[in-house]
Amino acid sequence: MPLYETVLIARNDLTQQQVDTITDQISAIITDAGGEVKKREYWGLRGLAYRIKKNRKGHYMLLGLECPPAAEQEMARQLGLNEDVLRHMTLRVEAIDAEAPSAILAKRGDDRERDRGFRGPRPAGRFSSGRGRERSDDREEFRARGRDDDDSNRGGEE
Repeated sequence: MPLYETVLIARNDLTQQQVDTITDQISAIITDAGGEVKKREYWGLRGLAYRIKKNRKGHYMLLGLECPPAAEQEMARQLGLNEDVLRHMTLRVEAIDAEAPSAILAKRGDDRERDRGFRGPRPAGRFSSGRGRERSDDREEFRARGRDDDDSNRGGEE
């Protein structure tokens, strides 16, 4: 049987459990047709490159499938009818590695390890000149003064 990878994007106002329910429905379609879901990865709530149906974010899910072409077509039809699914894309692949994480999850792990390390020297702040002064609050002059300070600075009114 051919192997497929399907990525679907669900609306951002759904919960992860509702996205899992959509995935369970797809899995039921595949298994009823004699196929098998070999891989299932939830990539999380991610930003979209552009707005899709007034959504700026979406829940991403990856499915690795081994099924007949008719089951894949029925799955695509059901995903197209579901109002909670913004987009879906299915590709035929040569092999599915069920144990290894996908490129998206592997990249996320690398980013977390990199963020924990040394980030380099701290750049000069917005209000500091960067001339080697100790870290102080240069914004004191912009703070609002209390009423007592305003009355004492005006002079003739008491």
